[in-house]
Amino acid sequence: MTSRLHTLELPRVALVTGGSRGLGRAIALGLAELGCAVAVNYRADAAAAQATLAALAEHGARAQAFRADVSREDEVHALVTAVERELGAIDILVNNAGIGPPCGVFEADLAHWDAVQGANLRSAFLVSQAVIAGMAARGWGRLLFLSSIAAHVGGVVSPAYAASKAGMEGLMHFYALHLRERGVTANAIAPALIESDMVHALNIDPGQQPLGRFGRPEEVAMLAQTLVCNGFLTGQTLHLNAGRYMS
Repeated sequence: MTSRLHTLELPRVALVTGGSRGLGRAIALGLAELGCAVAVNYRADAAAAQATLAALAEHGARAQAFRADVSREDEVHALVTAVERELGAIDILVNNAGIGPPCGVFEADLAHWDAVQGANLRSAFLVSQAVIAGMAARGWGRLLFLSSIAAHVGGVVSPAYAASKAGMEGLMHFYALHLRERGVTANAIAPALIESDMVHALNIDPGQQPLGRFGRPEEVAMLAQTLVCNGFLTGQTLHLNAGRYMS
């Protein structure tokens, strides 16, 4: 997967929130292919985090796992401090942590709304705010937000999920605008249905999807590689959905 187009000027340190499974794991492995040291953040599944570290070790990557609930400000500050102590200053942040419990339009309530916004949008804000000053001071940084097709078409998960992903893209646009002169880019990937525990919980037939299948986590990781390597690309959402939504 690594090519002349996928190169970084120097070895970089990447933090992937929710990096122990699914899309986060695939992106962590993709960044390791670029030569990055990788901080794998997880909230509860330590076994999955260790399995991801083992896979990263096969790539020869310097990597560690860090437990933190990134919707909590105190834990975010502790996480960033620990990553910088153990691996170095954070150059690349992948805001991947999130949840998507299905909830119908008439069943949605405030408790569900608050839980989803906290895990998806609040977390992205907290971790981004904790690292952008250092990136700007060093004159190099990459912010990557894992959005969703739901931000653009509503989707099938829940109103809170769609709103949280749309909010992530608004947050990305603000950072892109205000940090571009400091060497920091901000972009988003908005996938449709990708092979994951969340998608399988929706009980959707992959055969009914465009191309007759779900997307693969590795296909998301390919886009992530492009976004962290390209210093001229900022403020953009890349849509990965087999043509379900065209922009």
